[in-house]
Amino acid sequence: MSEAKPTLYGATYSVYVRAARTALEAKHVKYHLENIDIFAKGGIPQFYRSLNPLARIPTLVHGDFTLFETVAINRYIDEAFDGPALQPADARGRARMTQIISMADTSAYRPLVWDIYVERISKPREDEAGNEALIASALPRARTYLSALNDLVADGPYLLGESPGLADFHTAPIFGYFLETEEGQVLMSDFPRLQRWWAVMSDYEPWQVAQTK
Repeated sequence: MSEAKPTLYGATYSVYVRAARTALEAKHVKYHLENIDIFAKGGIPQFYRSLNPLARIPTLVHGDFTLFETVAINRYIDEAFDGPALQPADARGRARMTQIISMADTSAYRPLVWDIYVERISKPREDEAGNEALIASALPRARTYLSALNDLVADGPYLLGESPGLADFHTAPIFGYFLETEEGQVLMSDFPRLQRWWAVMSDYEPWQVAQTK
């Protein structure tokens, strides 16, 4: 395996870049962050499309190995580098991890980030009115997701128990944005296990670093 320092391509605002950065920080991997803003006015650089034909972020390059899709990237980070294990050792634990990650992608990212955070926070910052109907339609879906996740939270401080891992890293960036909204804070108040988890996760140093520019 190449000993070269990996490069992570992506923008610091991206929830998926933040997930990958949290994994890198948790494993104490020295890496280079190369900014790729997929919303830049000039468009996505052509060289980046050669790395990732889907033109999404992040992409990880480690020596002669190029990898995109956050789930794959974070599993590679855990298995290719020394440091604390970020995945459960048993089959049921890994299945639960995959379930929680999949739930974040399929049931949380769109309503919590795009339909609530973007409409309530991002658009007003740009002097654009948020879509109140879209926010209202997203709230029941957000509640359903939060309820389902709350029921899965283990007894320990993290989603799967005593140790932080990939399930936490994939989920936390979504909550980071969602809980900037009043709607998110109100909904979260109904789910004590998630509140407990978020209080711990918010203080987790790799996650804090992953949010920096």
